[in-house]
Amino acid sequence: MLTINKLIPGGCGLAPALVKRAASVELDWDVRQKSRFDATDSQGRALGVFLPRGTVVRGGDVLVAEDGSLVLVHAALQPVLVVKHCSEHGAPFDLLRAAYHLGNRHVQLELKADHLQLEPDHVLADMLRQMHLIVTEAQAAFEPESGAYAAGGSAHSHADHDHGHAHAEKAKHDHVHDHHDHSHDHAHGKGHAH
Repeated sequence: MLTINKLIPGGCGLAPALVKRAASVELDWDVRQKSRFDATDSQGRALGVFLPRGTVVRGGDVLVAEDGSLVLVHAALQPVLVVKHCSEHGAPFDLLRAAYHLGNRHVQLELKADHLQLEPDHVLADMLRQMHLIVTEAQAAFEPESGAYAAGGSAHSHADHDHGHAHAEKAKHDHVHDHHDHSHDHAHGKGHAH
């Protein structure tokens, strides 16, 4: 098994010719949000990936193996829900409203100029249809937003994608020192959907 413990976001700084010659691996979102996983690359090599905790692997990233070889990551096609506004009765604002409600439920969400993508969930699909949006099933690469609380705040961050972890760590730290009154009030209404 080939050990991998380094990631180059987007292959930044690598010569295009090197990336083009690299082996590749297709990974779905469930695997790419883990920092430790096994996979098999396009050359049939078994990979043991051990990245720093909290690392998120994105399509286009390059993994570096212990022998110096490169493995280009492709976001695998997977089932997603595609959410669009009805051009006859709806408006782009309807997508903004839907993104707000999904974000309030901490749903991992990919934002596109003309639609939203999320992992399949029949309860959320019904809610979106009640908001007069068109919800269809598709096979597509899924690259959800990393969130405003991710390191650097960029959409291509490799830190935790859920701000809840940041709050939990801060709360744990503050409560250990026992001089912080941590009140975190969200009016979510409904439970989290994953």
